[in-house]
Amino acid sequence: MVDIALIKTSLPYLLRGALVSLQIAALACSIGLVLGIIIGVIQTGRARFLYFLASIYTTIVRGTPMLIQIAFAYFVLPEFGVNLSAFWVSVVAIGLNSGAYVGQIIRSGIASVSKGQIEAAKVLGLSSWQITRYIILPQAISMVLPALGNEFITLIKDSSLASTIGVMELSKEASLIKSRTYDALSTYIAVTLCYLIMTISLSFLLNKLEKRMSRHVSH
Repeated sequence: MVDIALIKTSLPYLLRGALVSLQIAALACSIGLVLGIIIGVIQTGRARFLYFLASIYTTIVRGTPMLIQIAFAYFVLPEFGVNLSAFWVSVVAIGLNSGAYVGQIIRSGIASVSKGQIEAAKVLGLSSWQITRYIILPQAISMVLPALGNEFITLIKDSSLASTIGVMELSKEASLIKSRTYDALSTYIAVTLCYLIMTISLSFLLNKLEKRMSRHVSH
C-alpha cells in the first residue's frame, strides 16, 4: 500500500531535491546550448582544423556514458588542480555532454536554411558573422526547437546521475528517504510524480514557445 502520510512528510525534502535537479538542468542547458551553437556553426563552416577538433569532441562525448564523464570530472580533475564542488562538477559534465548533442541538432538546423537566403545576404554586403547571427541561427533554432526541447527535458532526468557523486538532488533525496523508512513503493511513486510534473510542465512551456515562434515566422 502507498503510504500517503509518508509522502506528505517527505514532500519538503523531495521539493528541495527537485529544486536542485532543476538548477542542474537549467545551468547545464545554458552550457549545452552555447557550446552546441558553437559546434554547429563550426561543423557547417570551412575551418577544417576547428571542424576536426569539434568532431573529436562530439565523438568522444557521444561515445562514452555520461556517468563515466561525471565520475572522470569528479575524481580525475582534482589531480590536475581543478577543484570544483560536486554540484558544479555535475553541471559542467552534463552541460558538456549536452553540448555535443545540441551541436548536431543545430548543425541539422543550419543545413536546412535555404542557400538562396545566404547568397542574397552576401550580395547585400553582409559579413559572415552578420549572416550567421541574423539569418542562419534564428531560422535554424526555430526549425529544431522541438528537438532542443526534447534534449532539455532529457537533462532534467539526466540530473539524477549527479547523485552518484553525492549531490542532494531529487533521486538522492528519495534514496535517503527510502533508506530511513524502508518504504520503496511510496518513495519512488512520489519521486516519479515529481519528475513527471517537471517534465510535463517543461513540455507545456516549450509547446507554447514553439507556437509563438511559428506565428512570428508566419507573419
